[in-house]
Amino acid sequence: MDEGFTIRRAGPADAEAIRALVEAAYTKWIPLIGRLPTPMQADYAASVLAHRFDLLQAGGNLAALIETKAEANHLLIVNVAVHPAFQGRGLGTRLLGLAEDIAAAAGLGQLRLYTNKKYVANLRLYASLGYGVEREELYAGPGRTRDDDITVHMVKELGRAAP
Repeated sequence: MDEGFTIRRAGPADAEAIRALVEAAYTKWIPLIGRLPTPMQADYAASVLAHRFDLLQAGGNLAALIETKAEANHLLIVNVAVHPAFQGRGLGTRLLGLAEDIAAAAGLGQLRLYTNKKYVANLRLYASLGYGVEREELYAGPGRTRDDDITVHMVKELGRAAP
């Protein structure tokens, strides 16, 4: 990772900056999927209290984030977002590695995430990091206008090397 980046835990005062970063990162997907991506529909004032957010900063700028939630037997990666100005630098991969550390520290042997089937580059990245497709299903959330709006659920067992 580039020098000058720091990671810190988010608090309630970060909710608006989180929302702004998510909007910047996900707006490009709206034309592709025909609706607001799920992270753009979240209430971050509530989410920051219910989930763990780790923020990656470059100087005073919020460059990327990862939102996680510990479940009984796995760590759910709710969201990974990288500001467009910082994309292509491996920051998302760095944060996914942090999620592995969080899961291991909590004694959880599995990571789970979900993404849209049309986010092909993201699917490739997750597969390269050792995530496998568990299942696909029609998106059931708000705003669906297409029958090809598919959610892909992926799983990674910790301790398993990437292919």
